[in-house]
Amino acid sequence: MPKLLIVSPHFPPLNAPDMQRVRMSLPHFVAAGWEVVVLAADDDRPLAPVEPELVGTVPAAVRVVRVPVLSRRWTARLGVNNLGWRAFPFLHAAARRLLRAERFDLVYFSTTQFAVLPLGRRWWQGTGVPYVIDLQDPWLSDYYERSGVAPPGGWKYRTARAFAQLLEGWTLRRCAHVISVSPAYLDTLQQRYPWFGPASGSVVTFGAPDEDFAVARQLNASRAPLLPASRTLKIAYAGRLGADMLPALDILFAAVARVSTRVRPVELFFFGTSYAQAGQGPSTTRALAEKHGIADRVHEQPDRIGYLSALRLLLETDLALLLGSDEVAYSPSKTYPTLSAERPTLAVMPRRSVLEGLVDQLGGVTKIAFAAATDATAIARTAAVLTRLAEHGDWQPDQPLQRARLRDHHSARAVAQRQLEIFTAVIRARAATAQSPAPLV
Repeated sequence: MPKLLIVSPHFPPLNAPDMQRVRMSLPHFVAAGWEVVVLAADDDRPLAPVEPELVGTVPAAVRVVRVPVLSRRWTARLGVNNLGWRAFPFLHAAARRLLRAERFDLVYFSTTQFAVLPLGRRWWQGTGVPYVIDLQDPWLSDYYERSGVAPPGGWKYRTARAFAQLLEGWTLRRCAHVISVSPAYLDTLQQRYPWFGPASGSVVTFGAPDEDFAVARQLNASRAPLLPASRTLKIAYAGRLGADMLPALDILFAAVARVSTRVRPVELFFFGTSYAQAGQGPSTTRALAEKHGIADRVHEQPDRIGYLSALRLLLETDLALLLGSDEVAYSPSKTYPTLSAERPTLAVMPRRSVLEGLVDQLGGVTKIAFAAATDATAIARTAAVLTRLAEHGDWQPDQPLQRARLRDHHSARAVAQRQLEIFTAVIRARAATAQSPAPLV
């Protein structure tokens, strides 16, 4: 039985986007006969929402080893809230103990807490156990430098970028394989490092949470609705709204301003738009809503909401929303849950973005691709789509949802199977070139 050590600092009952791939894959890893140990953080003051229902989705056969973290009561005084940094020494110590005491075939990092990724090479140096890294976001990015958008975090952003410049190449140089949600991330690595070739990484998209919708429907049956009961056409969105998504939002708001309110007014609801601490997140939508004269129809809750609540929202809304980024390589993890909900869906994104390619492959949406936030054709088409839906209940996707493709290539089961194929190949390659590991120091 192959044995896998997964490093995922965020883990249920915490709800954070970067642990969802692991959580959804675990049942399929276990069903395939793998023994799995998850190394996670035990944070007494988490920034991520706590969602106890998620614990029930983790198979009982999975052993979860939780490590303490430096408390934010103290680290916040230094401006350090990042879970990876606060857990770093404890993850290192716990993994050393595990790797000494037990035989593992592979270490798998699936997290956007990039600070912990260099531990993979350190453990490999001491034990010979190969490691695979899952890049759900780019570790080192020049987006803010290219776009001119002010980066968040000030000195913290500059420090994180300096560490990425120093450690990304060192870490990936000995990584057995890199998994990426976007082909553009792998292309960038190939351009940046001459030793990173086409065989060094694979694209594995996020998974569609089919099993999770059953839990969400049960919660909908027993809890109050998330959206108000009204005759309005409700458009809902849950998730990050960064500066990179404002051009898409600008297109949408300009279109909403053109839709008549005589028959069925349009209302927009945004949840969990900021990663800031509860109660401290700024409004992302207010300035644009005021610019277009629709502030009374836009409702925003910056605080993060639970993952299952986000699925419930998809089941309740009249029109689901996908927003693309002007960082065109960005691959939104919410694409697959949104399509799986099979609700009327509007996707607004820059041309030639990863999101445009995804919805072209999978269908199930009305696509609005724009060249700029002032794209008059895109605004007019969006307004026409919203008017038909508001006045006549008429919505037809540009092409039917490709259910078979979604199931066979992007379901949680399919994504887990692809991960296991990569893991197996790495383990076999190690066995073929096995050498005695150096002593753990």
